[in-house]
Amino acid sequence: MNPLTACHYNTERFASDLDRLDRSANQMLEHLVAWSNINSGSDNIVGLQLMAQRIQALFAPLAQSSQVIELPDGQQLDDDGQLKPVRYGPLLTFAQRPEAPIQVLLTGHMDTVFPSDSAFQSAHFTDDGKLHGPGVADMKGGLLVMFMALAAWEATDQAHQIGWRVVINPDEETGSLASAQWLTRYAKTADLGLVFEPALADGTLAGERKGSGNFSIRVTGKSAHAGREFHKGRNAVVAAAKITTGLHDINRLAQDYGVDVTLNIGRITGGGPVNVVPDCAVVHFNVRLSDDQSQGWVREQIDRVMASVHGQPHFRAELFGQFTRPAKKNTPAHQLLCDWLQQSADSLQVPIAFKATGGCCDGNNLAAAGLPNIDTLGVRGGQIHTDQEFMVIESLAERAKLCFLLLTRVSDQGQLLKQLSAQARLTTPQQNDSMSL
Repeated sequence: MNPLTACHYNTERFASDLDRLDRSANQMLEHLVAWSNINSGSDNIVGLQLMAQRIQALFAPLAQSSQVIELPDGQQLDDDGQLKPVRYGPLLTFAQRPEAPIQVLLTGHMDTVFPSDSAFQSAHFTDDGKLHGPGVADMKGGLLVMFMALAAWEATDQAHQIGWRVVINPDEETGSLASAQWLTRYAKTADLGLVFEPALADGTLAGERKGSGNFSIRVTGKSAHAGREFHKGRNAVVAAAKITTGLHDINRLAQDYGVDVTLNIGRITGGGPVNVVPDCAVVHFNVRLSDDQSQGWVREQIDRVMASVHGQPHFRAELFGQFTRPAKKNTPAHQLLCDWLQQSADSLQVPIAFKATGGCCDGNNLAAAGLPNIDTLGVRGGQIHTDQEFMVIESLAERAKLCFLLLTRVSDQGQLLKQLSAQARLTTPQQNDSMSL
């Protein structure tokens, strides 16, 4: 059977399933509005717990087993230079047929970037076929695409050929620091991964992704009265400004050396009354890099910049943070998945394309564990992380059908992908705690 015939064959073969997905879209849209109206910012534990309850009520009937996992507290450097505990919402996992020959890991997140006091708190429709609201694209809409595709798959007579596990975490927007170990653990038991971050509004999906790390530098000096004993003080804000300039200059240096690295200063805090020499300041910044080999180079440059302050009389500079997500590269197994998705899109007459991006997500984590994955299978949308976030309403059913047809191809030809996935694991360096600084 040639590829063109195969495309139409799958569409005709599962026509009734695709029709049911179209009919279920309105009900899922009602879920999406209700979910968007629940604030589930990464630090809103009450909101995350409520979202977890709603998600569990929907997904649990599909699965043989489900579990709520309480994640341990973490730590982060606050703006005042103190380490403070960080609480996380629950992680949810649902599993079906762990004994099946092909195992699929589907992941998503319930948290958004909008805090509980955000002015952006509810969803509304517009006349141009869009739904605006917090998380409608990133990624509560994606969670519903995932559910619709799985529910349709479970109704087929091929369902027994695929086992699946769903993992929905509460901390993706802050780097998946607490849930990363669970993503890695389940990635190692699967043959492929499907991640439901939003596609672009025109349907473009992410291909290769850069790696990322979030860091903070605490600079301490010596406090003194600005009038009586100014010269006895050591101004931490001034020292932090020097470090900040040095960090930014790494971008120019990277270009000179041909290293694909960007470093963005996100926030600087410190000081207080202007009649006091400040003794503490904090610089928060993000690093993006196209290959993991550049991590060592970046660390050397950061150390060099910190050394311009650290060790001077009464000054200290300390680095906190880690590279949270390795770069995601194309592999033969990943390309095969992309080809299958392209065939599925062609059969639905839905235009798609893949494009490399500097953004990162849990797809990076899965790839680092050796699991081939497509990580933008969610709704089409845009303006994410802003109060203009939207999703294209018709894409809810469209993306569910796309994912469903992808599962049919996995069922039919999954052994080839399974072999490629196993080969990829043999050549993937094992991730360990060396990523932490």
